[in-house]
Amino acid sequence: MIQDLKGRTAVVTGGSKGIGYAIAASLAAAGCNVSISSRHASEVERAARELSERGAGTVEGIVCDVRNRDDVRRMIDRTVERFGGLQILVNNAGVGRFAPMSELTPEDWDQVIRTNLDGVYFCCHAAIPHLRNNDDSWIINIASLAGKNPLPGGAAYNASKFGLVGFSEALMLDVRQYGIRVNYIMPGSVATHFNDHTPSDADAWKIQPEDIAELVMGLVRFPSRSLPSRIEIRPTKPPRR
Repeated sequence: MIQDLKGRTAVVTGGSKGIGYAIAASLAAAGCNVSISSRHASEVERAARELSERGAGTVEGIVCDVRNRDDVRRMIDRTVERFGGLQILVNNAGVGRFAPMSELTPEDWDQVIRTNLDGVYFCCHAAIPHLRNNDDSWIINIASLAGKNPLPGGAAYNASKFGLVGFSEALMLDVRQYGIRVNYIMPGSVATHFNDHTPSDADAWKIQPEDIAELVMGLVRFPSRSLPSRIEIRPTKPPRR
């Protein structure tokens, strides 16, 4: 159990806004040093500056496209060099492209699978040699209820999240003897910018990014003898249809 996060190190992909930003904020507030990533330099630099000012830990923004294995390796190496180690990896970066199969382009398919699935593999592969150097480390993958519930027009997104669920469960079996605990969180509707949505007061019924951050904080402080490997979370009271 990570009782005290002060001085610990985390990587949160897709950390410039939404769920990733909220997770990074909670970790930094607890004294954790955090590297956040985004493909956009201006966004990740702004977010890192804001989070460092708010938290007790240092937050560094790193430009990284998780679809690019060289980018990912540089991100992990830079984090370990800057902060001296790595204890927590949160794979949050994700995209969605929704269309009937007849309209789903190969480019859309490629972007979703490479970001949501390949990106997680690249991050885990680069991070595990560092994570296994600790007595207690975490890999937390942000999946989705779409990892078990098919959606019309969701062929690419469903494939990526069904795949992420299977990947996470197999990974858990591979690394738990090294003191690395793997968890995946499956949210329903979250009030974020996902799929070009702009959050507003109309999203008050949805899960908030801070709710996911609370789950992550509970996980990294969970007794080390136990592994809550899968968490599903839904809005308590969605609108009537």
